[in-house]
Amino acid sequence: MKKALSILAVICFVAFGTVNLVAQDDPTDSVVELDSSQQAAADSVKAAKAEADKKAEEEAKAAEEKTLEEAPEEDKTFHQILKEKFIQGGPGFMGVVLIALILGLALCIERIIYLNMASPNTNKLIDEIESALQSGGVEAAKEVCRNTKGPVASIFYQGLSRMDEGIDMVEKSIISYGSVQLGLLERNISWISLFIALAPMLGFMGTVIGMIGAFDAIEAAGDISPSLVAGGIKVALLTTVFGLIVAMILQIFYNYIIAKVDSITNSMEDASISLVDLLVKYNNK
Repeated sequence: MKKALSILAVICFVAFGTVNLVAQDDPTDSVVELDSSQQAAADSVKAAKAEADKKAEEEAKAAEEKTLEEAPEEDKTFHQILKEKFIQGGPGFMGVVLIALILGLALCIERIIYLNMASPNTNKLIDEIESALQSGGVEAAKEVCRNTKGPVASIFYQGLSRMDEGIDMVEKSIISYGSVQLGLLERNISWISLFIALAPMLGFMGTVIGMIGAFDAIEAAGDISPSLVAGGIKVALLTTVFGLIVAMILQIFYNYIIAKVDSITNSMEDASISLVDLLVKYNNK
């Protein structure tokens, strides 16, 4: 009996010790589990913070790149912008329009120089011819005309050369040679008007061909992208703008040249009438 009680006591003691051991192990597991959840939360917070910092850094870098891209646009000169637009419009039609501008300006400059050199001082020439007629006769007046440049002096010389044939022949000679001088004054003006009309037409042709190319690109892409359509239309319209600018520049010079020719023609007509009056007075002496 004692032996049985001893065995029972040992069994109870072992069972009690096992329960205490399990009770001691449970808080440790809870603490481990709690530490693991806290570590996971800390890791997630750290990852979110790192992602936010990375995103902010990328945004700052993108803003800096955008600023660097916009800075050269502000610093570009007019010549650089014009060159860039010229290249965007295409060297084909833009080059043809540029050639029209160069040729038109060359003709305008040539006409302006010629007309300014041909602008007469008719009052001074009439006074010199009158003095020459009184002092040396017709030959002295012809010498004055020969030494004077300009269309008016040439017309006077031709009229004085017919003085021995009468006043009627002088008038006819002045009218005939006046038409010749008027033709010299108006020389090459028709070419300037041609370039004025040709420049915008070339620009419109470049625009039409550029639009066709833009629609071909849309068809090839199979999608109507706003950037694709806008880019094609912008490039196409640049030729029209350049052609209109060329036409406006040449039109200003053309109007000045026409006004100059009209002014010289009026001076020639007035001076011719004055010359006939002088010759009539000279014959009546």
